[in-house]
Amino acid sequence: MKMDKLYEQTMLYDFYGELLTEHQRQIYEDAVYNDLSLGEIAREQGISRQGVHDLVRRCDRILQGYEDKLHLVERFARAKGMVEEIRELAFGASDKAGMQADLAKIRELSGRLLEEL
Repeated sequence: MKMDKLYEQTMLYDFYGELLTEHQRQIYEDAVYNDLSLGEIAREQGISRQGVHDLVRRCDRILQGYEDKLHLVERFARAKGMVEEIRELAFGASDKAGMQADLAKIRELSGRLLEEL
């Protein structure tokens, strides 16, 4: 469960982190990427542990708000899934009938991928 949350936080930050203030980015990176404790960040920044906690939660809400409006992470995940499926198909069937079916699926997936982009 914690890994899913961490993955979500890192993906949202990768896509929207530049929209945070420098102060927000610094604290969020320390908490999420550098895995520093709230106390360590608080001492480093000269603020309370509660202030760090509140800021990280606020950043989570801000980043999720951007995703709710723009859906860039969602679109990226769909595109990545299609590319993975195309890759699997490219290394798949060895008989002629299977190849034809795989090629048709690759055409369909690549068309969907182009629409996505």
